[in-house]
Amino acid sequence: MTNSIFNKRKLVIATMHGKEKVLAPLLKTALGVEVIIAEELNTDQWGTFSGEINRTLDPIATAKLKCAKAAAITGATLAIASEGSFGPHPIIGFVAADEEILVFIDYENEIEIKAKELSTETNFAGKQVNSLEAAKAFAEQALFPSHALIIRNAKEESDEIIKGINSWEMLEKHVTRFLQKYPQVYLETDMRAMHNPSRLKVIEKVCLKLIEKMQQLCTNCGSPGFDVVDVIPGLICSLCGCPTKSTIAYVYECQKCKQQEEKKYPLGKTTEDPMYCDRCNP
Repeated sequence: MTNSIFNKRKLVIATMHGKEKVLAPLLKTALGVEVIIAEELNTDQWGTFSGEINRTLDPIATAKLKCAKAAAITGATLAIASEGSFGPHPIIGFVAADEEILVFIDYENEIEIKAKELSTETNFAGKQVNSLEAAKAFAEQALFPSHALIIRNAKEESDEIIKGINSWEMLEKHVTRFLQKYPQVYLETDMRAMHNPSRLKVIEKVCLKLIEKMQQLCTNCGSPGFDVVDVIPGLICSLCGCPTKSTIAYVYECQKCKQQEEKKYPLGKTTEDPMYCDRCNP
């Protein structure tokens, strides 16, 4: 269902790495927008996964800057940008994770909507190798060749680096050449969206979350993005009836009119299991 606020307006996707492949169809269908790309925008200037340029701003600030630059280049009043972060899962530390953030801005109506997805469905990895056999073994584990690789002379260096390696022929060629110059080289996954189908799937998931938020309308003024601003604990224990730390309600707020609404039992349960109760299970 399209929202009349966005219908038939131009929406620019701030990307140079093919994210429009998954974002454009979803946004066109849900919002009725005309999707465009800011062809002149170089998003690498705010940071690269391969480390030649470090990201100096946090992910949300970076995505907002991308939106602003893309809107300025194209004249569009709607803009969307994503920013990915890779590393150990914040809870399951030994598992790699992909955190994707999407920021949508309507400059005409002063609306900003954000969504986040944390996923372990990623091939993010890197390894130091000293033979072609070791390189091929790592490549197989990294879902190569559907997912591209990067080779560099050393883990923390970019004196010599080749990105977008996506065939066994290319891999053998570059690994052989590098090992003729260096005793060992560093292979890593190429996390740019156009070279990483797993990442594109996570971006698709976060886009669906964003669209869901955009279709949540304020109960007072009808503006989109009626979103959660606070989480209230206090769900009662099913055994002793005492409040627990588990969520009993979400508080939603409109960015435009500041209308707030409390919605109870957002997780679909009215009591909590005693194992999560500090009194029953101290």
